[in-house]
Amino acid sequence: MSELDTIQIVALVGWLVLVGSALTAYRLSWRRSIIYLLIWGSIFALAVLLFGLVA
Repeated sequence: MSELDTIQIVALVGWLVLVGSALTAYRLSWRRSIIYLLIWGSIFALAVLLFGLVA
């Protein structure tokens, strides 16, 4: 794992924290928050996989 890979992982985790904090600001129920978190996580995972296939 190179230094750039570490930076990318930290950035992705930061984005997920940002999305999670935005969802908590809406004061949704726990069930709905988890559903949205799984949806966003799936979108990010799909984007990473597609980028990995193309690059």
